[in-house]
Amino acid sequence: MTDINEVVKKKQGYTLHIVKTDKYKTNNLVMKMKAPLDQETVTLRGLLPHVMQSSTKTYPNTTKLRTYLDELYGASFFTDLAKKGEYHIVSFSVEIANEKFLKDSEPLLEKGLEFLSDVILNPNIEDDQFDERTVEKEKRNQKVRIQAVYDDKMRYANSRLVEEMCKDERFALHVNGMKENVDSINSKELYEYYQNVISEDQMDLYVIGDVDIDQVENFCDRLFSLPERKAVQVDSSEVKRKEKENVVKEKQDVKQGKLNMGYRTNTQFGDKDYFALQVFNGIFGGFSHSKLFINVREKASLAYYAASRLESHKGLMMVMSGIEFKNYDQAVGIINEQLEAMRNGDFTDGEVEQTKAVIKNQLLETVDTSRGLIEVLYHNAVSNKQIDLKTWLGEVERTTKEEIIAAANKVELDTIYFLTGMEE
Repeated sequence: MTDINEVVKKKQGYTLHIVKTDKYKTNNLVMKMKAPLDQETVTLRGLLPHVMQSSTKTYPNTTKLRTYLDELYGASFFTDLAKKGEYHIVSFSVEIANEKFLKDSEPLLEKGLEFLSDVILNPNIEDDQFDERTVEKEKRNQKVRIQAVYDDKMRYANSRLVEEMCKDERFALHVNGMKENVDSINSKELYEYYQNVISEDQMDLYVIGDVDIDQVENFCDRLFSLPERKAVQVDSSEVKRKEKENVVKEKQDVKQGKLNMGYRTNTQFGDKDYFALQVFNGIFGGFSHSKLFINVREKASLAYYAASRLESHKGLMMVMSGIEFKNYDQAVGIINEQLEAMRNGDFTDGEVEQTKAVIKNQLLETVDTSRGLIEVLYHNAVSNKQIDLKTWLGEVERTTKEEIIAAANKVELDTIYFLTGMEE
């Protein structure tokens, strides 16, 4: 499925993206809302979508809302929060059966879009504030979500690495906000923030499935009446350069050390060398045939896991590993050696070809699901670049060894974070 026919239409206050495909039995409707990560609003934004998905004016409690979804042949509905570069992304997703495959020809697509519009534009408001019981319930849930990151030491170590590495940068903020700021939020303040979101966020509505493009457009023109806006853009390239790498060690009552290393790649999604960086990361630590996996985990038996991943819109690479406390120096040494090997071109044509094949398979598997397809397409909306899947696959395939070495030589170690035990 390398030919994806994405029809993009600029509407008042949002952009409509339609992909007509007979690949899926369901239709996926996703509204993505993008705003800069901001210390003042990050906790409000972490709470808002959960309050909005609990009830609307039409369905004033969760039971009524979920009962209605069941009536729509068990349509699924969920919300999600993510960070991409310096932006905080809220997603509202509805997956609904395609009426073409049902005996009844109930207008499910229209009803699904009506429901999504209801959630976003018709919230459960009384006297200029959200329903207080809903807000209080979701505040408790938000604190649980934030605490869950602390309790999961793998996620916690990665979160702490980002905090230390990106101090004074927007990207340091946590997607769910700050626990100490949750209690002070009230229903009125949250509604005021909602009004800002509706008038200022960059809105992108995706409709994916075996649909009629003109019909979808007519439904959306009727249902999504949004104010015009000039979406706020921030510069993701501004970083606080360090003279030498920052080393942070933190002690907790843990049985296994978490060694996380953060790098500046100096390359972002859409840059000319972005595809070479992807291949570099695959050989270095992205896949099970990578240098980190083989040399740190298998040959030296130093790590329970060792891998790297890219944050493409921010220009970061994170190495994550779980090690015995006493193996810190040795593990850091071997990880550094693998990067040096990549800079020196110490990798084979076989490794390059294997990595390209895995990247290709991974991308094709991702777009095999409508949710995955939306995530791939949304990279363009976030970055204001236009890279279609065919170009992506072609550029990866054309990447040369020299380009991979050049990408490796742009990668700089920024911060080492080590979560170690109390006795260490």
